[in-house]
Amino acid sequence: MVAMTRLIPATKPFVLVALTSVATVLFLFLSRRPDPPAPAPPSMAARSFVLWLHGLGDSGPANEPIKTLFTSPEFRLTKWSFPSAPPKPVTCNYGAVMPSWFDIHEIPIKADSPKDENGVLQAVKNVHAMIDKEIAAGISPNNVFVCGFSQGGALTLASVLLYPKTLGGGAVFSGWVPFNSSILDQVSPDAKRTPISWAHGIDDRTVLFEAGQAGPPFLAEAGVSCEFKAYPGLGHSINNEELRNLEAWIRARLQSSS
Repeated sequence: MVAMTRLIPATKPFVLVALTSVATVLFLFLSRRPDPPAPAPPSMAARSFVLWLHGLGDSGPANEPIKTLFTSPEFRLTKWSFPSAPPKPVTCNYGAVMPSWFDIHEIPIKADSPKDENGVLQAVKNVHAMIDKEIAAGISPNNVFVCGFSQGGALTLASVLLYPKTLGGGAVFSGWVPFNSSILDQVSPDAKRTPISWAHGIDDRTVLFEAGQAGPPFLAEAGVSCEFKAYPGLGHSINNEELRNLEAWIRARLQSSS
């Protein structure tokens, strides 16, 4: 199981310990995986782009080993990006400054928890700039996939809904809806065609399962397709099954959007 940083009141030493545990578990998991596909020659342009958005208090580099789990040959021409959130004071952690895409007011996060819409929209602009850069470099929007865990999952949802083009897909892990239904007026017809995959642990005590369950009805109101999968016994983390399913989910869409 890939344990991710939890959204709990934390000091700097705790965050450092959490990041160390993430790297350790990823290393143990990777040691049992087959070798990743050989990298493409430098002269070959990327065919697809996967953007991974981490959770509160985590970092992009700590999550980079995830890409080596995707061993199918379809990912040989995939460009991966693991950006780090900027340091911000976080209300639910008593104002402590840590990597955070936007503010989080309370934990556990429930379906009706307060939302930092302005912070979310600012973070979305930054994500869109990353996507725009890759599309300008020649990657088809249909081969762009945004994925994220926890706070990164919430940002993933916001980013794909508000992007003006149809993307390959958005994958949300243990996330939540980070804005109110009034935002749906800003979702373009093209964005509504971007498929969403949502995975959530039933035993999640940090982002409650009810917060995840609220996602599909919210998306249905906007006319957006969402595949929701519940994982019994899973808390606030990502397990091996989820990552295997993500690989298959993206691979299927790469084949159909080449």
